[in-house]
Amino acid sequence: MALVWPLQKSGDAGLTVQLVQYLLGAHDLRVPVDGAFGPRTAAAVRDFQTRHGLTPDGQVGQRTWPVLIVPVRSGSRGQAVHAVQDASHTLDPHYQPKLALDGEFGPRTAAWVRHYQGVVHALVDGEVGPTTWNHLAKGDRAS
Repeated sequence: MALVWPLQKSGDAGLTVQLVQYLLGAHDLRVPVDGAFGPRTAAAVRDFQTRHGLTPDGQVGQRTWPVLIVPVRSGSRGQAVHAVQDASHTLDPHYQPKLALDGEFGPRTAAWVRHYQGVVHALVDGEVGPTTWNHLAKGDRAS
């Protein structure tokens, strides 16, 4: 079954926009991670889309998400890992201990990912691939 991705566009705000902003950073397109889809984020999305042969409409939807996501697993580092860690605080606020926002996919991040995957009924493999990113992007809460 194909994944259905949430459309993110100018004027949107919240966690899913933050994920877009972190993932743009993972592709060396630096924008503030403020959760507000403003002109800088839209411009970075258009730049990303152009670089990847997508229609540069400045919106993150069905065609852009699969190219934008960055699979992460134990040992990964960077903005995509930071996105997962940051999302854990919003989507699973009661999980303890809170994940450090250090951009390093260590044992605590791996444990949270496995926990989250179990709660959202995804394959529990401890890796953040397309299905887990999809749950994060849709804002599927763990608690």
